[in-house]
Amino acid sequence: MRILVAPDKFAGTLTALEAAEAIAVGWRRHAPDDELDLAPMADGGPGFVDVLHAALGGSLLAVTVRGPFGEQVPGTVLVVGETAYVESAQACGLHLTGAQRAEEATTYGVGELVLAAVAAGASTVVVGLGGSGTNDGGAGLLAALGASADRPLDRGAAGLAGVTTVTVPEVGVRLVAASDVDNPLAGLLGATKTFGPQKGIPEERLPVVDGWLEELAVAAGRRTALEKGAGAAGGLGFALLLLGATREPGIELVATAVRLAERARAADLVLTGEGAFDFSSRSGKVPYGVASIAESALRPCVALAGQVLVGSREMRALGVESAYSLVDLVGQERAFADPAGSLAELAARVARTWSPRRPSAAGE
Repeated sequence: MRILVAPDKFAGTLTALEAAEAIAVGWRRHAPDDELDLAPMADGGPGFVDVLHAALGGSLLAVTVRGPFGEQVPGTVLVVGETAYVESAQACGLHLTGAQRAEEATTYGVGELVLAAVAAGASTVVVGLGGSGTNDGGAGLLAALGASADRPLDRGAAGLAGVTTVTVPEVGVRLVAASDVDNPLAGLLGATKTFGPQKGIPEERLPVVDGWLEELAVAAGRRTALEKGAGAAGGLGFALLLLGATREPGIELVATAVRLAERARAADLVLTGEGAFDFSSRSGKVPYGVASIAESALRPCVALAGQVLVGSREMRALGVESAYSLVDLVGQERAFADPAGSLAELAARVARTWSPRRPSAAGE
């Protein structure tokens, strides 16, 4: 059989590249003659640059930028021709904040990544959005790029209290916001109320923090704040849209880069996966995107996940034939202690169902 292996990262344990390799190792234990095509995926969040570098080549530029609390953190700019790709999570990711002090966390370092891309000669800068631990409406990014205001823009959401004027700079390059999130900046479906709790903002603080973003919206661009994607990555989408960015679904951008549709048509079976496979996977996440492409290619899609939190009906609504849980197979403790080995074991089990051994000519 020809198997296309296209997983996302398993957050906190495996990168997409590591997950794809672990699945391949396990699959080969049972079906060594199967032809495996590895296509690690990303949706704009952590792993975005690594996945695109593996697919597109190009050169990597190492930089140091400001982290969410002012510390220096490493970042990478991928330059492919005149296009540069940056990953916002490298400068403001949840892994850097630990779901703490979200009201103070800044996206200033994301702006510095964009500046590094411009300095490298890029005429187009694609910013991958996802996995952020910040909620400042992208004010920090604007500050790094030269914006001015009557309140500090580089001190997180809390610094925005009372803001009334914001002057947005000209960047001089084409910007693309790579994100599948379509939430507005503020309000009931906005960045704070939808994603704030997972960043550590207590329930009772949500209205206050959302109010700060509403003030930013009034000062900088109320209409832009209502656009789809403005609430992506704690409002980084809003800042990029203010700067004239176009929005492209992250999963579609990566799928095009890795030629996923073409590779799916050449496969007999498509495998995908992520840390937690639940119904939110429909919101622009990798498994749903991969499954949609597999469906268009008339190929079955199977998911391997850390945990499977949907039933068979929901699973099929996501375009997935079957989903298999790592935790159900080896237990949570071992799944975290040895994620690659555990995922390989799960893949070997799945291969027994989807690529059964065939008798040899001698009837063995």
